[in-house]
Amino acid sequence: MKLFNASHLEVKKDLIQDFETHPYEVGWADECIFFIAVENVSGSNSVLAAAVEISHDGVHWVAEGTISEPIMTKGLHFLRVKHFGNWLRLHCRITGNNPVFRLNIQIALKG
Repeated sequence: MKLFNASHLEVKKDLIQDFETHPYEVGWADECIFFIAVENVSGSNSVLAAAVEISHDGVHWVAEGTISEPIMTKGLHFLRVKHFGNWLRLHCRITGNNPVFRLNIQIALKG
């Protein structure tokens, strides 16, 4: 029987600039899906781009290579990751004119 864990990394946050999610220790898992739920978007030309980062110690980070399509609308978006080390997080870049993204970000893991 596989193990499964789902945890919230960010809950109902209004984000206006680049940020990283809380890091999550995932060394036991075989696969991961980050769910990015956009409840609201305001500003003009507002775009969020999420990139997966990995770490061996939860302190030093490197880009894993998985990057989201540009996120500009409300709804549920996701990124899948299969090969990673002991820690995962998302690095998110926000651009536009007075952008505000209300987000819920969850990590779902299977091992």
